[in-house]
Formats: sequence, C-alpha cells, structure tokens
Amino acid sequence: MSGRPASRIGSVSVQLNHTIVSCRDQQRSAAFLTGILGLPAATRFGHFLVVAADNDVSLDFSETSGNITSQHYAFLIGEEEFDAAFARIREQGLDYWADPGQTRRGEINHRDGGRGLYFEDPDGHLLEILTRTYGSGG
Repeated sequence: MSGRPASRIGSVSVQLNHTIVSCRDQQRSAAFLTGILGLPAATRFGHFLVVAADNDVSLDFSETSGNITSQHYAFLIGEEEFDAAFARIREQGLDYWADPGQTRRGEINHRDGGRGLYFEDPDGHLLEILTRTYGSGG
C-alpha cells in the first residue's frame, strides 16, 4: 500500500480543471470577462467558448435560452492586476460592492490585508476579484 488516498489518480492531486458558465451570449460574456481581467481571448472547444485562467482552470461559456441561476466566481489576482481590473470596472461604469450581499456599493474591502470587490457580469453572475486569499492573515 502506497499510503496515497484512494481518490488520487496516479500522482495527480485533485484540482479544479474547468466549470461551465451559463450565459445568453458566449461572445459577450467571454469578452466581458477577458476584458475586465486582461486575459487572452477565449478559444472554441466544441460548443463552448473557453476562457483560461493562469492556473490552468477554465471557465467554459455555454449559451442557454433557459433560466440562468446566478453563480459566484472569484479570481485571485496580483496588486497590479487588481488596479488594472478596477480601472476597467470604473471606466465601464459598472456597479461594484465590498461584500457579496451587495450592501456596500462603491466600496472595496481590505480583508486579510488585501483588496477585494464584487461586480456582476452581463448575465448576473457575481464575480469577485481579490488580492489575498481569505483567512491568509494580514
């Protein structure tokens, strides 16, 4: 017995690989996210439009005409990337909040010595950018 947990596949640990994001318009949604975060343009994979983050996790946009349930997607970014994304949020006149309950409009938070804020994408998903992992101290 190797002592590895049974949930491991070979020497690969469990990691999030991708998630599907429901949207009305793939092009609009993917362009919105890549534009705010300064990521490369989305690529096509089957019927998905895929936005890849730097940690090899992707958001795979899938169009639907059905109901879209708002989801929350949080992005850990560097200080310079936060400044750039925050500037783009303000340039587009987007509402933003310091809290997920959306009660502190027009504010950013400083949890764990970092900065964070929440904003909505065109389909009502609650996006978050933060510079420090919550619970990391600071």
